[in-house]
Amino acid sequence: MTHIYHIHGMTCNGCANHVKNTLLTVEGVSTVTIDLEKAAATIEMESHIPIEKLQAALKNDGGRYSIHTSADHQPAELQKKEIPKGKGTGSFYCPMHCEGEKTYDKMGDCPVCGMDLVEEQNLLSTTAEQWTCPMHPEVVKDAAGACPICGMDLVPLQPDISAEEKTYNKLLSKFKLAVLFTLPIFLIAMSEMIPNNPLYDIMEQKYWNWIQFGLSIPVVFYATWMFFVRAYKSIKTWNLNMFTLIGIGSGVAWLFSVFGMFFPDFFPAQFKTASGAVHVYFEAATVILTLVLLGQLLEARAHSKTNSAVKELLKLAPNKAVKIVDGEEIEVSIDKIELNDILKVKPGEKIPVDGEITEGDTSIDESMITGEPIPVSKSVGDSVSSGTINGNQAFLFQAKKVGSDTLLSQIIQMVNDASRSRAPIQNLADKISGYFVPVVVIISAITFAVWAIWGPDPVYVFAFVNAIAVLIIACPCALGLATPMSVMVGVGKGAQNGILIKNAEALEKMDKVDTLIVDKTGTITEGKPTVEKIGSFITHFRESKVLAYIVALNNNSEHPLAAATVKYGKEQNINSAVKELKVSDFIAVNGKGVEAIINGEKVALGNPKMMAEANATITDQIKNEALVFQKQGKTVSYLSVGTAVVGYVVLSDKIKATSAKAIKELQTIGIAVIMLTGDNHDTAQAVAAALNLADFKANMLPADKLKEVEKLQANGKVVAMAGDGINDAPALAKSDVGIAMGTGTDVAIESATITLVKGDLHGIVKAKKLSNEVMKNIKQNLFFALFYNTLGVPIAAGVLFPLFGILLSPMIAALAMSFSSVSVIVSALRLRKLSL
Repeated sequence: MTHIYHIHGMTCNGCANHVKNTLLTVEGVSTVTIDLEKAAATIEMESHIPIEKLQAALKNDGGRYSIHTSADHQPAELQKKEIPKGKGTGSFYCPMHCEGEKTYDKMGDCPVCGMDLVEEQNLLSTTAEQWTCPMHPEVVKDAAGACPICGMDLVPLQPDISAEEKTYNKLLSKFKLAVLFTLPIFLIAMSEMIPNNPLYDIMEQKYWNWIQFGLSIPVVFYATWMFFVRAYKSIKTWNLNMFTLIGIGSGVAWLFSVFGMFFPDFFPAQFKTASGAVHVYFEAATVILTLVLLGQLLEARAHSKTNSAVKELLKLAPNKAVKIVDGEEIEVSIDKIELNDILKVKPGEKIPVDGEITEGDTSIDESMITGEPIPVSKSVGDSVSSGTINGNQAFLFQAKKVGSDTLLSQIIQMVNDASRSRAPIQNLADKISGYFVPVVVIISAITFAVWAIWGPDPVYVFAFVNAIAVLIIACPCALGLATPMSVMVGVGKGAQNGILIKNAEALEKMDKVDTLIVDKTGTITEGKPTVEKIGSFITHFRESKVLAYIVALNNNSEHPLAAATVKYGKEQNINSAVKELKVSDFIAVNGKGVEAIINGEKVALGNPKMMAEANATITDQIKNEALVFQKQGKTVSYLSVGTAVVGYVVLSDKIKATSAKAIKELQTIGIAVIMLTGDNHDTAQAVAAALNLADFKANMLPADKLKEVEKLQANGKVVAMAGDGINDAPALAKSDVGIAMGTGTDVAIESATITLVKGDLHGIVKAKKLSNEVMKNIKQNLFFALFYNTLGVPIAAGVLFPLFGILLSPMIAALAMSFSSVSVIVSALRLRKLSL
């Protein structure tokens, strides 16, 4: 008997495994399959089990999850409950992605692993400049002026300190206090190594123990109390982590010391010093906690560097812009810019929003968006992007995209989303982490038992110290951070070089790609076709009339070829002829062309497949005339009226200067490159010959491209597809890695997992190199984390003592543990220096 239930409260693979194991404990349940994406559990049972019994099992396990017959039957409060989303100046998320892409509105600790939440960077805090009164801070204005209360000049309002800085400053102040109280404890404890300890001349050891106890209270109950809170949460929810081990290890050492002070007679002689006082471990507990706090402090500082790419992008957004209103220049805040506003950009200024130049010529530095250092010449009609820097000429432009719709905003959002996504390789770390803490606790218990049975005198002291060392040295967080830190830095590095990665999975898959499919128009070629010739096959259908029909049809089309013919028509001044043509029932046929009813007749424009669909016959004479142009790599589109082919248009599209070099580089590193195009065979062959590309297919419809991707995947190939048009969207979505040209259509970009801002094939070379380096970095980090724990835990347990007499102090173990996570982050930061 099989039932499917809805599970509420699951956010990650750890949750899914926990729910599965809990449900398997219910008597009568044979198997449980969890679908995390659908939040569903498929349960096979010997006989029907009341849902109340399943609900009770989950409730008794902590109540974090609940089970229902379907999403529709959930309690009302659960149906309405949504994953919290960030608001204000930023969202907060766990750097280890414990709950996937879940974000929080406030600073705090991750409810799963206990780590400090990280702030997501965005443009909201940088887009508008505000002013305040130094005497009356409650006064906040959008522009400079006088205070309405006291008349003083307003001053720029300083932006709030970032959440990262707040976290760092908070940890720093706690660390200073911890050091202030821990250092005397450490000195008192270490004085025992001095012959004839002079401190004992002042007072007895038992009184010094009380002083250590008093000094430890601010360290334990204020500076590092958060570690015990996190440990308690981890045990309560059974999301065991680094803080579980720290809390148990240091907590046991501190409680043992307190108990020994109050009840010294409870302990055997081997736990006591010569003076009869129980040997206390206040210095071990406080030093361990202080060192862990140091590690958290260093981690917070290192974290701020992992998203430095986004911070650099944020700096590109100006606060002000010059708006032209009734011929006058008015300075406005960037958040006051609206669509179609005319803005002026002076030499050297940053462009505030996306738009189109309406007056003036200039050159613009787009390196911060595309990664290319050479300024790009721009003139009337060309597009400009927010955050890019104007050259030495002023110009006017019309705002086309503002706010979150600008390219810069979208890049920042994409980088943020990708940074929070999970790479499949992280599943390995998740599986290991699921067993890690319980195994370490067991090893700690075994260590105590072995030393207590076979260790030298005082056996229990050795057993106690080594068991604590095992707990303290283990670091599951190093494993958890290995993947997301590399992904975060790698995604940011890609954005700086014009490579926008939608998620971490795409980054991992790109590393395995061995076959690349490329479209021709707009991918290999510039995607800016020009009309070379208009031809006519019928006497009464002169070239001007053919052009008028073509323009009338293409006015409704988004294809680059259509835009080229419309532009050519305007240059030939045929607008009046076009207006006389009444167009209705327009249809765009993907991969073939367009058709409509013009002045009551069925008209079609496109390739031979379009002509076949229109029942128009292409004669041998027409084919031969078109063949001359096609062998030159040019595209010929036929125009039919009724069932007669009446004319044609010849369009040429230059091959991008970097295409040949990029294809050669890709082939050199072992990637097979295949060109698929909807154009005819002769045109495709001419382009392939120019690129020394042996593998190509012509006359490919969108469905044909999709089938080709599926065929290659069925043969075991890992396929990347690069394209820029609507007709490429199905293949982009089906491929293992879809790569869209940033110069292409929105549909193609949405279907892809990687977008190349510049729309240049050389960006694929960069993306491949980036993915290789990121995956190598992740594997290095995982190896280091595994190696560290594999080596550290046995050493802490005392395996070197029988041969070399070496034991690891819990304090040294704490230092090693603290620096292990920091080392993983520093290793990931090496990717910032990568040259693509």
